[in-house]
Amino acid sequence: MAELLTARVGDHRTALTWAGQDGVVRRVSWDEHLRRSAARAAWLTERLPAAGEGPRHVGVLMENVAEFSFLLGAAGLGGFTLVGLNPTRGAVEVARDARHTDCALIVTETPFLAMVRDSGIPVVNVDLPDRWLPRPEPGARRPVAQNPAELPFMLILTSGTTSAPKAVICSQGKVASQGSTVAQHRGLTADDVLYCAMPLFHSNAVIAAWIPALASGATLALRRRFSASGFLADVRRFQATYANYVGKPLAYILATPEQPDDSDNTLRQVFGNEAAPADVERFAKRFDCAVTDGFGSTEGGISFYRLPSTPPGALGVPVGDVRIVNTETGAECAVGEVGEMVNFAGAGAFEGYYRHQEADAARLRDGRFWSGDLAYRDDQGNFHFAGRSGDWIRVGGENFASGPITRTVEEWEGAVSAAAYGVPDAASGDQVMVALEPSRPFDPDALAAHLESRAIPDLWWPRYIRIVASMPRTATNKIVVRDLVAEAWHTPDPVFLRSGRGRRFRVLTDVERMTLAREFDEHGRTPPGHR
Repeated sequence: MAELLTARVGDHRTALTWAGQDGVVRRVSWDEHLRRSAARAAWLTERLPAAGEGPRHVGVLMENVAEFSFLLGAAGLGGFTLVGLNPTRGAVEVARDARHTDCALIVTETPFLAMVRDSGIPVVNVDLPDRWLPRPEPGARRPVAQNPAELPFMLILTSGTTSAPKAVICSQGKVASQGSTVAQHRGLTADDVLYCAMPLFHSNAVIAAWIPALASGATLALRRRFSASGFLADVRRFQATYANYVGKPLAYILATPEQPDDSDNTLRQVFGNEAAPADVERFAKRFDCAVTDGFGSTEGGISFYRLPSTPPGALGVPVGDVRIVNTETGAECAVGEVGEMVNFAGAGAFEGYYRHQEADAARLRDGRFWSGDLAYRDDQGNFHFAGRSGDWIRVGGENFASGPITRTVEEWEGAVSAAAYGVPDAASGDQVMVALEPSRPFDPDALAAHLESRAIPDLWWPRYIRIVASMPRTATNKIVVRDLVAEAWHTPDPVFLRSGRGRRFRVLTDVERMTLAREFDEHGRTPPGHR
């Protein structure tokens, strides 16, 4: 990281651009960015433990403001570790994350000061200039790269969609290599403008936007937080040629009213992961750009490459000896059979979790990296994502993954996003439930017709459909499935029921909810939503 940064000394092209609260677009050159990062590295180094005397971890609790970018540069130059704290989590959770990662100091901005004021960790507010960088920034200072590649650059907390977040160790060498590879594969140059509305405390923004801009000398255009309605206006304002995403942003942008001039923009390519295949196709056509949806996790133990022959929606061909394994028998799965992706060659880019040996052991077993991600393989060797290992649903004694059901529902033109998951059946096993965020008033018969047209297996048919105004999401636009599972049909949202082997959905009544409760009691099972 330090080598990438110091290569920008003397580069007076724009490094960073953003719109201030007054709406005025501001710019900072790469050379100025380096000076500011170096000043912050020096200031923080004086306040952190000396090497070998304790963790040199700096928690950063901010949205996508310019100061965050300067601090990322400071971590690369100063040799301390930046801990990305998520401001969309509650104060208790943020304080827990900061203490778990041994933050010696937390740097924040005014809107989030109250979240960490009582954390027991020293806090610095960057909006108070008399307390933040009180000395003049050294105009002639030039940093020197001395940091080893294995030095932790960031601790990046996982999204926490199925369990409490874990802190993934990401070294300077790992992120520098991965981000530079993205820049190379995407053909980025100093003439590009990379639009980033994904949060900088997460790996997607760092590896798919911040480092690629640094490595190529391109301009990084920051937005404080993602806005579907503001996306195209931002692309035009910053003259963006590239954008990154993770989760469902494409779906939300596509849900905004279509305009005849949507394709009149500077965007050439969009790169990210976890978009629905139908959204990838629709987005590329509507905004006249190339969209590449890859596969990536913060851990980085498994990677793929795409070929010209890779079909839409497929992850591609794995790098190295990656196999799909039946988690119960340990045998490799046949073509079309869902199992867990396992890297038989070892850990890959996974460098471990911070202070979580149990999680490390779960990932690395028998010299192999167990991803926790489900997939299946087609007869051409392409892998297709099928969900997370916690996303299995068991109906009628048969296990299947929720991912294909989610994708099938999301392909319906009336869906913005969806999530399929299992909820307990009164007698045994599960029933399929789907939370649906519709793009228009929900038509249950139209959804049923769509499912019938896809000829999905009988066991995949949802028993319950929950209509939500908006999905519970992490800051990285991933759906928090565990919240949906816990609530089941105990929600003020409209819930539709499919009876027996029928193919039509109708509103679940209060009487039927009471009947379900009695059935659980009769079978001695705990109903979902029980407190």
